[in-house]
Amino acid sequence: MMFRTRAVPFAIFMGILPAIAFAQAAGSAASSGAYTDAQAARGKAQYSAHCASCHGEDLAGADVAPPLSGGTFGGNWKGQTAGALATRIRTTMPLDNPGSLGTAAVADVSAYILSKNGYPAGKTELPHEASLLQSIKID
Repeated sequence: MMFRTRAVPFAIFMGILPAIAFAQAAGSAASSGAYTDAQAARGKAQYSAHCASCHGEDLAGADVAPPLSGGTFGGNWKGQTAGALATRIRTTMPLDNPGSLGTAAVADVSAYILSKNGYPAGKTELPHEASLLQSIKID
């Protein structure tokens, strides 16, 4: 009986730990490390395959494709959320096949863009879920 009494609180505690970690990530800022280096590396490969032909390998933009780094990016996206960025990418890009990138690829590309704009990597990946991305502010 003693084992069962202690096992239940332990099981509850172990179930709460992931929720605590999730809550700490929610409502965060991109400057606090919202993606991992591995995710940004995957995003670089996705970016090269699907985005660089218009936005340039250096994310500087070209013709009508806006820059995805530097002051213009900051001016356009500061104060918005990673969710807004991911939604823009997911619904309008690539220009020749909008909506063709899956949520994982969009999160990875978003992580790469954040990395190229000086936002630091962290210990958890940028989430794929739109509702979670909405809680990450591009500051």
